[in-house]
Amino acid sequence: MASTPLSPASPAAAGTTSVAIDLGDRSYDILIGEGLLQDASAFAGLPKSSKALIVTNTTVGPLYTAALRAAIAPHHKQVLDVELPDGEQYKDWPALNQVFTKLLEEAADRKTVLYALGGGVVGDMTGFAAACYMRGVPFVQVPTTLLAQVDSSVGGKTAINHPAGKNMIGAFYQPQRVICDLVTLDTLPQRELLAGLAEVIKYGPIADAEFLGWLEANLDALLARDRTALKHAIKRSCEIKAWVVGQDEKESGIRAILNYGHTFGHAIEAGLGYGEWLHGEAVGCGMVMAADLSARLGLIDASTAQRITALIKRTGLPVQGPDLGADRYLELMQVDKKAEGGEIRFVVVGPLGQARMQAAPEAMVRDVIATHTA
Repeated sequence: MASTPLSPASPAAAGTTSVAIDLGDRSYDILIGEGLLQDASAFAGLPKSSKALIVTNTTVGPLYTAALRAAIAPHHKQVLDVELPDGEQYKDWPALNQVFTKLLEEAADRKTVLYALGGGVVGDMTGFAAACYMRGVPFVQVPTTLLAQVDSSVGGKTAINHPAGKNMIGAFYQPQRVICDLVTLDTLPQRELLAGLAEVIKYGPIADAEFLGWLEANLDALLARDRTALKHAIKRSCEIKAWVVGQDEKESGIRAILNYGHTFGHAIEAGLGYGEWLHGEAVGCGMVMAADLSARLGLIDASTAQRITALIKRTGLPVQGPDLGADRYLELMQVDKKAEGGEIRFVVVGPLGQARMQAAPEAMVRDVIATHTA
């Protein structure tokens, strides 16, 4: 997978790793290292403006807003902040409007830079706000959860949820940079760490069988938050996502494989009510279902499906979904973004390390749901 060296406009401290997202004039770097929130050089070369707005939530804000404010202060005359409520259930219009209200109250102009300080919910909403405010202002991703560092902060997909479907209202809008400080993972609740590992695991079955083997061998170190192991897992995940996004920025083809497990997973989230299960928990269970479906379609053997399931179970993620009823699962999956003409399409694996989009007979999908729900 091709990568380019860190540009001179993006200096980084010793020990910092970078991954480049190659999108022509919208290209940017992902910086991965320790202590980046307190390293002004990590923010060098970013747009300067009279005003900046840190968007965070009530959990992350008290921990890290002050450090980020100090790091970016040289670039802006005034650094504002807004704290949103914490949780997937608040990834909605009322919370998004808090960002717009703050920007309007402070007379923010089109050069104002937004900084997304938090997990996937904060990152998605900040990016969507940046895409919309004055038809587009610059923003920077500063993800503080594992899930956001390996997935949601990278690639420019921004959105809010609707009661009828997850991430159905949004825009493709790329950040100026992604800054992943491993130190922020120290304060991450264990449940959130496990949810993030689900998004790490997905990269193995869909793109890198060798990485899947590495995850199996190093899972205990990851669970123990060994920083060397975490840094490698984050870097490899970002490299794979960078390679995919570089080919298909707006998900018209190969990028859809990054949604492995998400068709079933999004149905779980919407069916239970957002926030009941964490996104990574739903995706982990969805990957189990998708692996079973892949085996039933003859794309992988049963032992490979079981291998994927075993790793997810070892991680501590759920492998049995809630019993919403097959009809409800199918109803929710009909509004999935990958559905076309009313036909549900799934990301399936086969062979291991490769993925594709494919429809499946409804009876087969119903059997998968019945097997993996309780």
